[in-house]
Amino acid sequence: AGRPNPARPAAPPPLVVIDAGHGGRDPGAIGRGGTQEKRITLAAALELKRQLERGGRCRVALTRSRDVFVPLGARIDIARRREAALFVSLHADSAPGARGASVYTLAETASDALAAGLARRENLADRAGGLTLPSVPPEVQRILLSLMRRETRSGSERLARLAVAALDGEVALLPNTHRRAGFVVLKAPDVPAALVEMGFLSHPADEAALNRPAHRAKVASALAEAVLGYLATRRAVATQHGATDGAG
Repeated sequence: AGRPNPARPAAPPPLVVIDAGHGGRDPGAIGRGGTQEKRITLAAALELKRQLERGGRCRVALTRSRDVFVPLGARIDIARRREAALFVSLHADSAPGARGASVYTLAETASDALAAGLARRENLADRAGGLTLPSVPPEVQRILLSLMRRETRSGSERLARLAVAALDGEVALLPNTHRRAGFVVLKAPDVPAALVEMGFLSHPADEAALNRPAHRAKVASALAEAVLGYLATRRAVATQHGATDGAG
């Protein structure tokens, strides 16, 4: 009998990239009380990182850990270069009359006018940061989007469903909580991604809530539950595939 194969080194825990929207010279939305979106998103990202790392079931990287401007493309590149299992972008935008948390996944056609408007605003963040980007013709954009892997989109949708379920009952939610639009930061073809609007700084109640560390911790707790739930289903699918492959 031959010698047994040495055990393969254990794979590192999956990497989750958390993206704190805006930063540096791009403040994002500004509430009536003067709250800057970039500060809320960074505080929430740091809290979500802390909660996720506490369980040791995943590694966490931030697209920014301080008040700096990071171009949208660079945010995606961080996730792709490091072969992230998930990308979660945190925001607290502005929209007249809107209140409550909502979750967005990528679509070529926006699900509604609010989602389309939010995507337009977020996609202009590079211009706010002083960057001039080459414009991509709509035809090229459509082709690039059509090349997105089906598994990636399916993973993004699954994450969004888990996030909405975890947030429900914990914080106020925007009606039709899961929406879809063409956000640039969701366009990595190989990293499942979702954008979370934690609330709207244009609404006084949301602005007040998002300024409270206890409320941000509650949002982070719900999102951590969704992320870990997603990673568990991903691991189960990978194990199932491995067992199927080994049975041949």
